Amino acid sequence: MTKIITLAERPTAATQYPKAIGAMLPVVGKPARVSATAVVPDTVYRLENVRVDRAQLGEYCRATGLQYGADLPLTYLFVLQFPLAMETMVARDFPFGAIGAVHAENKIERFRQIRVDEPLTIATHAEHLREHRKGMLIDVISEFFVGRELVARQTGTFLKQQRTSLSGDERGPAPKDTAPPPPDRVLSVDLALIRQYAAASGDRNPIHMANTSAKLFGFSQAIAHGMWSAAAAIANVEAQLPAAVIYTVRFGKPLLLPAKVNLYTAKDDDGYTVSMLNRRKGYPHLTGRLTAI
Repeated sequence: MTKIITLAERPTAATQYPKAIGAMLPVVGKPARVSATAVVPDTVYRLENVRVDRAQLGEYCRATGLQYGADLPLTYLFVLQFPLAMETMVARDFPFGAIGAVHAENKIERFRQIRVDEPLTIATHAEHLREHRKGMLIDVISEFFVGRELVARQTGTFLKQQRTSLSGDERGPAPKDTAPPPPDRVLSVDLALIRQYAAASGDRNPIHMANTSAKLFGFSQAIAHGMWSAAAAIANVEAQLPAAVIYTVRFGKPLLLPAKVNLYTAKDDDGYTVSMLNRRKGYPHLTGRLTAI
């Protein structure tokens, strides 16, 4: 039976990060490997009367290039549910630890425009643990309500890296590095901008905050948030999007800071395709698709 936990206030990093770090400890933490038959907790974390902090939203828009106005930017829905997603992932019965989990894909379904001043109820749960050749995938899903009306759904797909029964499957040929075509725009991003985004989004994962802390998790330098890239990629087309829209993104190689990346936007009859490519070798940091519902 589903367990619904209605929180009295928005969770904070001060309570969540100690739990996330504790999950990494030997013996008392979570196991290094996740079984394909591991149980996903049937728990929904719920937060009512969520109000947008306009000052925080303004900082978010400055960090991403999205428009500040009467309606919520599409990707700000990820920010609003992030504390609940973290609460889900730092719970003791979640299959793996939050720190080290890779945000592999994301999908936002917005069923209508949402005004900044509308109070929201957000309900978050995890489901669909499954094998991937690089490890175990799980979906963390948040639904947004105005009253009883479902106005949006956000799905983050996270990867726990390990060997699985699919790891030995035959792989296709590795893509060759090629010089990318001339971009529609060149985006510049550095550690200062990403720290600004971290403050506005609440996501202060150590891999984003400093080179020294990123190296502890296997990165040569600090990396940009995937959802910063997802937001910045649509800054020039957001005003043209329909009210009811689906935005799917797949994250590629991490974006090491500081960096300049090529941004591409292509419109067709069904919507837009966006991508961020490495300027020299052409490999993707992000590929995305926006389509009307």
